[in-house]
Amino acid sequence: MLPEDFITRKRPSWEQLTALLDKTNLGGLAALSAEDLLELGRLYRTATSDLAVARRDFATHRVVEYLNGLVARAHGTVYQGRAASRRGLLTFFGQTFPRTFRATWPYTFAAFLMFFLPALLGFIAAERDPAAGVALYPAAEEVVQDIKLGNEWWLNINAEGRSSSAALIMTNNIRVAILAFAGGILLGVPTLYVLVQNGLSLGVIAGAAQAYGFSPNLWGFVAAHGMVELSVIFIAGGAGLQLGWSVLRPGLTTRQAALTLAARRAAYLLLGCIPLLMIAGLIEAFISPSPLPLTLKLAVSITSGVALYSYLTLAGRISKPR
Repeated sequence: MLPEDFITRKRPSWEQLTALLDKTNLGGLAALSAEDLLELGRLYRTATSDLAVARRDFATHRVVEYLNGLVARAHGTVYQGRAASRRGLLTFFGQTFPRTFRATWPYTFAAFLMFFLPALLGFIAAERDPAAGVALYPAAEEVVQDIKLGNEWWLNINAEGRSSSAALIMTNNIRVAILAFAGGILLGVPTLYVLVQNGLSLGVIAGAAQAYGFSPNLWGFVAAHGMVELSVIFIAGGAGLQLGWSVLRPGLTTRQAALTLAARRAAYLLLGCIPLLMIAGLIEAFISPSPLPLTLKLAVSITSGVALYSYLTLAGRISKPR
């Protein structure tokens, strides 16, 4: 039997199993009817058998990887205990979110490149000639003018009180993250636009600051919160790109099934980012515009970055028996 024939014959049961597992995302096994529970058990056993066949007959085919993931997910659902549902929030942030980040990191990296490359272009253009930078990204004209005049506009962030400014910053950051995420449903084009636009904006502003000798002032404001804030934008952008890619290249499953899987992962990423954006908003409101020395703000940036990526890369890993 060819792998394609095996996939065609078995795919309906795999998609049925995926649909039942999707039902358990919020309510666990309690979200399923008695008939659904029986069907879940049957489909789980079938998928396990299919995995064994695939490993034996098509060891190098990607269907093995797909079935590995499906069976592992089903196993976790079938054998979950009630205590796990009571610790849902802890489980999400301790395991689900960091594991999802690691499983989808290529999309996050792609989002980083879609931000960084325009930022680099904007920086080079504006550093050589601020007017050229403004021509490349006209929306930065007012900020570039402030830089030219030496105006530190961020000092007015807390004019109405730090609590209100923190809430405003959090709201704006969350809005940008949601836009980057939601754009994925339209093949990722709006997501790319948000990433490129924000990258150009930062690059042009940074380049103009370098040209006018304003860099220490600018980075004195951006340094503290930039690490967490930009990381979240990359994660949210990667979630959006994942949605678009699932439509363009669904792989072994139908586009609907691929989009369902991508949407679930993307939603996990977005939900996990919200507390991080709140942290970034607090730093931006209370530390970034403060008169604290640049070295201390850089220390905040490095500490927050190390803590964030240690969490994302290490949390939720299963210890191997010795």
